[in-house]
Amino acid sequence: MIVLGCNGFSRVSEFFSERFGATGINKHYLLGHDAAAALLVDGRLVAAVEEERLNREKKTTDFPENAVDWCLKEAGLTFDDVDLFAFPWNWSPQVLAEIADGIDAAPLPEDAKPQLIGNMRDLYEQVVGHDAILADFEARTGYRPDPAKVRFVPHHLAHATTGYYLAGMKDAAFLVSDGRAERFSTLTGEIRDGRITVFDDTVTGAEHSMGTMFSAITRFLGFVPNNDEYKVMGLAGYTGPPTPNPFVDDLLRLHDDGRYSFTKPLRTDDVHSHDALFEEYFGPFEDTLAYTARVSAAAQEMLNVATAHQVRHLERRSDLDLLLFEGGVALNCLNNTPLFEGSRFADMQVSFGASDTGITIGAAAHAWLNDPGTGRAQIAAAAAPVSPYTGPSFGEAAIEEALAEFAGRVSVTRLGDDEVVDHVAKLLTEKVVIGWFDGRVEHGPRALGHRSILANPGFTDIKDIINTRVKHREPFRPFAPLVLEEQAPKIFDLGRKTSSPYMTFVFPVREEYRDRIPGAVHVDGTSRIQTLTDEGTPRLTALLRRFIELTDVPCLINTSFNVAGEPIVCTPTDALNCFLGTEIDYLVLGNHLVTKTTA
Repeated sequence: MIVLGCNGFSRVSEFFSERFGATGINKHYLLGHDAAAALLVDGRLVAAVEEERLNREKKTTDFPENAVDWCLKEAGLTFDDVDLFAFPWNWSPQVLAEIADGIDAAPLPEDAKPQLIGNMRDLYEQVVGHDAILADFEARTGYRPDPAKVRFVPHHLAHATTGYYLAGMKDAAFLVSDGRAERFSTLTGEIRDGRITVFDDTVTGAEHSMGTMFSAITRFLGFVPNNDEYKVMGLAGYTGPPTPNPFVDDLLRLHDDGRYSFTKPLRTDDVHSHDALFEEYFGPFEDTLAYTARVSAAAQEMLNVATAHQVRHLERRSDLDLLLFEGGVALNCLNNTPLFEGSRFADMQVSFGASDTGITIGAAAHAWLNDPGTGRAQIAAAAAPVSPYTGPSFGEAAIEEALAEFAGRVSVTRLGDDEVVDHVAKLLTEKVVIGWFDGRVEHGPRALGHRSILANPGFTDIKDIINTRVKHREPFRPFAPLVLEEQAPKIFDLGRKTSSPYMTFVFPVREEYRDRIPGAVHVDGTSRIQTLTDEGTPRLTALLRRFIELTDVPCLINTSFNVAGEPIVCTPTDALNCFLGTEIDYLVLGNHLVTKTTA
């Protein structure tokens, strides 16, 4: 069976701009962000890529025309070969009616309600309703799927299935939390034998969305909502939360059924609705490290308290030992480690597709798992953890073609397979920054070693060098270390975790190693690590092993191969453009070592 998952809308950006003025930094509130496509063949993920990697528009909401085309070509298929088309949204007439009822009951000005209801009805009819999605698909691809082959998967069920499928389809309890889905922002449940049970009484509406509240705080601090929340996480490390914390003591309410709410619900029609409240709590906004760090630490504690409350209730509802945490809130790695350590679950996993980048995978897997023709034998045959390296790759011919276009601007040394690791490891003993381009593009918001920038964390000023000369981003931003999985417990206090392959957990750096890897230690003494194995990333792991032999430094810095505001590079041309537009010292394209030609 062949299943194509697809997320993205041609008109959603235009619609929100016209109706809600959502432009500039506010556009990332839109539905369909992280547009992508994914392809399953007989239950196995053969291709998946975010549209932003191909159209070069960060967090694009557009219909994933390029991603769909690439997935089919990668598998040698056409639309006629596809058995099921899966979309990670299910905006039904019932959902629309419930949204209208919710607006009627909301604490909004009465004269604003009819217009908001009308806007939501138009959104349904023009963009997100079933007929609108299929019309959009046909307009962009020239192909109209047979409605009998189409599956509209509720957004949060797509998230839950993403975690379940990528973890190897083991029975698990789950928590999903993000900005909003069709109506809700968070829910819990469990998956057994591929079948989802939602604990309906734990469902929380969008007006009490922790994801949207955190995004509102992100915007209040001057960052891009639904994009820059990791900056708030970084700032939170600079101070502890205030005592008392008004976000926890005044804004957040915990309920006996495992839910939480806000004493002042969010207004979906006004992104500034809570600005006055934030200033009431913390005083007028100040663009200083002290102010932004204090607000960030307060917001982080609120998120931690709310999700811990949900998990404590989930522990009582499910006897399963594995916890899956999915949705955009699950990318808050500062929360994930204490959330797991404070639980009774034997393990907790956050997938590389936890944000909306992964829901096309989850929608496709949900459609396959729930098809009458899919039996336990097929599920068992496909049950294995999934690699994040699912996107395009480029062979030597494609790399050499790209290099020819930059002739005169770069110098190239062709290395043998065995030479690359040794040569690059020796370069990394110095204070240099290297662009690393290898194999298939990784899926998700984090660079996982195939489109990465590497550096030696043993230099105390290397973080400032990368932030200023390469990434062009704020100086408070930390960098993540690569570490061999077998050595990780010696360097970091992993608690009950044994690995962290997707940079979704933060751990304290053991005291005796902090001076040895200063470039990879945040101000609070922690690191968001990526653990490597020979099976998962053979060349990168070999590079790290050789680097350790040469330096006795046990980690390498790994950050995404891009500059602020741009997607992670995909093609050799993308990599060369980024290389030449920054102060990266060397670029490794497959077996080619590239330097800049001096004038």
